[in-house]
Amino acid sequence: MAARTRRRGDQLVAALHESVLAEVDEVGLGRLTMEGVARRAATAKTTLYRRWPTPEALLLDAIGAAYPVEQPSPAADDLRGDLIRALELMLEWARHPSARAVQAILADRRRVPELTAGLHEVFDASGRRFTATVLHHYARLGQLDPALLTPVVEDIGEALVFKHGLDTGEEPGRERLAEIVDQAILPAVGIGR
Repeated sequence: MAARTRRRGDQLVAALHESVLAEVDEVGLGRLTMEGVARRAATAKTTLYRRWPTPEALLLDAIGAAYPVEQPSPAADDLRGDLIRALELMLEWARHPSARAVQAILADRRRVPELTAGLHEVFDASGRRFTATVLHHYARLGQLDPALLTPVVEDIGEALVFKHGLDTGEEPGRERLAEIVDQAILPAVGIGR
């Protein structure tokens, strides 16, 4: 009985997360309300307020629930493959409605600084970000020099993926991701020089 109740509660939260992301897509951050989310989810506002004090808190919870965390190979025996998979995971997440919500928050960061700060808390709570997760995993296991893992090095892969998208209007394919790993990330951490 308790498991079924918990499962129903999880399904409700997932539906509310989906509704808040759809609401942001449709009306934007400036018009996001609990009323709109409740209407979209076909539930009472009180259901939302029991768990989240504001629509922004619900939005951040939805983003956090959808934000993936890279899982590098436990044996740390395939750095190149783990880095490519991390970039693929980032691209997969970039297609999710939560990524569009993140873009909306970042595009409006001056108007909603508290929401932007909350977004960074969500990212920090998830651990690290994509390739940084992999790099720090390998450094913890003694396979990379942690002194080389600067903020710039942590961002190289993601930055080059975004640049490719800006330049071409398309996502990079697996071959381009491998080039980013082989020609930029691995040399930056002292491999393949």
